[in-house]
Amino acid sequence: MAADPSSAPGEQGARRGGRRTLWAVVIVVLAVTVFGGPHGAGDPAGTSRASGSSAARTDPRGAGEALPRSTPLRLLIPKISVDAPFTALTIGGSGQLEPPPSDNTNLVGWYVDGASPGEKGTAVIAGHVDTATSAAVFANLDRLEEGDLFSVDRADGRRASFVVDDTETFPKDDFPSKRVYADTSRPELRLITCAGDYDHTVNDYTDNLVVFAHLL
Repeated sequence: MAADPSSAPGEQGARRGGRRTLWAVVIVVLAVTVFGGPHGAGDPAGTSRASGSSAARTDPRGAGEALPRSTPLRLLIPKISVDAPFTALTIGGSGQLEPPPSDNTNLVGWYVDGASPGEKGTAVIAGHVDTATSAAVFANLDRLEEGDLFSVDRADGRRASFVVDDTETFPKDDFPSKRVYADTSRPELRLITCAGDYDHTVNDYTDNLVVFAHLL
């Protein structure tokens, strides 16, 4: 469950270490699925094509035609009042995916070496559930349900519209890596944040919340 915006500042400050573990989870999986082989801009993930179980519950309108690669500019999720700019996420010197700056509560990150939103494959967008001082951009991500719509404004002037296929929470110690991150033969997208209870003994949230979506 996303952090409660009404939580006491001290408790939120204690939680801030947990948000960083999301990136460790992401990079371990991406190292297997995105870095599985050579890839170029047209096909950023060189792994075998695989559809997750969410594909069985896709919208009856079907998937839209894949768009060319383009940098995302803004994420728009009307249901939860998200209107946030993007920052590019890359692999840091530690070998982990660098998180968005924690001093900006309204910022999402796109894994720049993966598919871009609307491009064929699996695009990955991650955001903080909270910061040291307040709730953050994905605090209400758990409110999204199958059939909800959101969009991404892109640098090429196009707006890529997506429909939610599924929203699920997974324990971090039993995360379905292949299902979440495996490449796909159609344009799909994952919205990811931390969730569950905050475990003060390890300074980490217990779960990850994943929203599965595909291009309309």
